[in-house]
Amino acid sequence: MATPAAEVHVDEPLVRALLAEQRPDLADLAVRVVGNGWDNAVVRVGDEWVARLPRREMSAQLVLHEQQWLPVLAPLLPLPVPVPVFAGVPSARFPWHWSICRWLPGHTAAEAPPIDQHETALALAAFVRALHRPAPADAPRNPYRGIALAGRAASVDGRISVMDDLLDVPRTTRAWRELSATPAWDGPALWLHGDLHPSNMLTVDGRLSAVIDFGDITAGDPATDLALAWMMFDAPHRALFRDTAGIDSDTWHRAAAWAVSLSLAYLSGDDESSMPAIGRTTLAAVLDEFA
Repeated sequence: MATPAAEVHVDEPLVRALLAEQRPDLADLAVRVVGNGWDNAVVRVGDEWVARLPRREMSAQLVLHEQQWLPVLAPLLPLPVPVPVFAGVPSARFPWHWSICRWLPGHTAAEAPPIDQHETALALAAFVRALHRPAPADAPRNPYRGIALAGRAASVDGRISVMDDLLDVPRTTRAWRELSATPAWDGPALWLHGDLHPSNMLTVDGRLSAVIDFGDITAGDPATDLALAWMMFDAPHRALFRDTAGIDSDTWHRAAAWAVSLSLAYLSGDDESSMPAIGRTTLAAVLDEFA
């Protein structure tokens, strides 16, 4: 599955023009596009700043979610996150809201994994414990994340049916069926990152340094985020992460089901991205534990 085509092409001249229009104090800084994801273009502005601009109309609302809620949540979190410090507005040059944040240095944990799994398990357990708190009624809702596992069944079954060349189909199917039968989350809707995987974490000098890309921020079942345990850790350090985060048995099993679901989505991703490799690692870890 290739990265969706941009509906608006974001390049250096566009960003320079937007800065001149809305942040003239930054307009003389060097500008460089450093990434294009599914939803946003990421553009360095000088040494201290980064601009995030939607590539597609369906992503524009996600920027507003980050602008509204990251300033609220960031002070509660034990790792840096990309808090918007300037909210760009639609104009004749660009049709959607956009943000400027402080640049967070580092490489993604997919490119440069943390060296010490013990330290990382403790750090991520502290992060999810701090984030996973009851969300207000007006928190964003995502139709694909934080939902009951029944809502993922059709996509999981569909992917399994066409990926027999990539999967151990019997084991994958058995693991999904057993794990997805776990009782649904019956607690309050908790804040979730919504897309917590190694490519959305940064490391510096081999240590976890930040969590980025909160475009899918939502509220619901924390198991969605906890799928990261099979993406990041071997079995002993998954146990350490679980114990430190205080994850009950049903939530752990739903998290493993989410790990199956997400791994299949990642395996169908663009082979030039980090996602298929994350998918393979994640699915293998789940099957080793549960199948």
